[in-house]
Amino acid sequence: MSVYLYELPTTGALSFSDFCTDASTEKLYTSHIAEATQSRANLRAVLKESKRTQDGEKDYLKLVKILDDYLPRLRGVMVCVARNEIELKSEPVFSWRTTLSANLFNTSPRQSFPSLHADYAYSLLTHAFALSNLAKSKVTALGAYELDRAISDTERKAKETQLTVAADLLCRASGMFSYISETVLVDWESASPGPAFAKPPDVSREVNNALAKSALADAQTLAIRKLLSKSAYDSNVAPGPPLPKSHPSPALLAKLHLECAALYSSARALAGEITADLRRHLGDAAAFHGALARKWLGVDAGEGDRGGDAVGFLVWARKELEELKGRKSELESVSVFLKHYKKANDSLHFQPVPPQGELQARIPAGRLALAAKAFIPPQPAFGPGSLEDVRRRAEALELDGDGNADESSREARSASGTYAGAGSYF
Repeated sequence: MSVYLYELPTTGALSFSDFCTDASTEKLYTSHIAEATQSRANLRAVLKESKRTQDGEKDYLKLVKILDDYLPRLRGVMVCVARNEIELKSEPVFSWRTTLSANLFNTSPRQSFPSLHADYAYSLLTHAFALSNLAKSKVTALGAYELDRAISDTERKAKETQLTVAADLLCRASGMFSYISETVLVDWESASPGPAFAKPPDVSREVNNALAKSALADAQTLAIRKLLSKSAYDSNVAPGPPLPKSHPSPALLAKLHLECAALYSSARALAGEITADLRRHLGDAAAFHGALARKWLGVDAGEGDRGGDAVGFLVWARKELEELKGRKSELESVSVFLKHYKKANDSLHFQPVPPQGELQARIPAGRLALAAKAFIPPQPAFGPGSLEDVRRRAEALELDGDGNADESSREARSASGTYAGAGSYF
């Protein structure tokens, strides 16, 4: 199952100086306000460029890096406004094009949203989309390397490393979606005391929770692929039983696929009114991984001389795969295993094939191979809590001869101008 490719939003032009006034005594933030405007303009430009670029040529890494630059500057504006060091002349309004909204013509409408929290939410959402799309581009570049008979062990391991990188990007995206759902959208609602307005699905807590589950499931599929990488190479000439020595435990594979199916199914239930393409992706992915779980439960039973269970699970898996489109290779693999274990059961074990309800009761719980990476919000580029602010306070203490200067200096040295994960894309 492939990683989902998100349509990226675009955003309207905006100048922070139109609604922000430096209220600090020393006028510390005038230049920072201008830099935040330029950083956001860079974000707008790269999103517009991406919109005009074909899918295979989009530069998702460039977008991620630009967001890594903009988000700390936006946080600087937000903390300064919260501490009254920057005053708002008027309520800022940000326009973003929604991309997850389901509608009759499948277009992406542009909507306007008040408050800095809105821009923070949409910028983080775009960041998570970009991380996921970057992961997909890395996976696409690998091709079906497991089927290359001429590939060396060194080359195969290098491909597996790229799978790990892509999975890590998806785990980061999952953590970011969760942070948006659990923190950013809650703060946005708390900061908007007026009448609630209808937010599009893109910035609803349920949809972002669903996206977190989907990204984590996508990461798990890559973990499964890496786990099967060596055995897939070893058996691509003669797939099916007997399993090569390099093959992972069929029972483990079944549990990993069951967890994928559960995550995709839960995401589908939470997603609500989103685009038909994403709903279809989640539904198909849940069904596909459920079928693969049944396949490996059947193989595990067959390898354990439980011929009746093997036939039952594999017949079930074959039926589910036949109902899905584009699963020819997997269907052929199931048929090979089914033929082998049915022959063994008919000639050696003579075990009855349990009904589907009985088999259902024997399905174990799923198992998670990877965990989402908790998102740590970016440190403000300026203002309270920033590295610049800590250094300024430390210097002031040193000039005053304060004995606490050493502690503040240590705090300044330990502070970081970036946030966890920023720049970690390879």
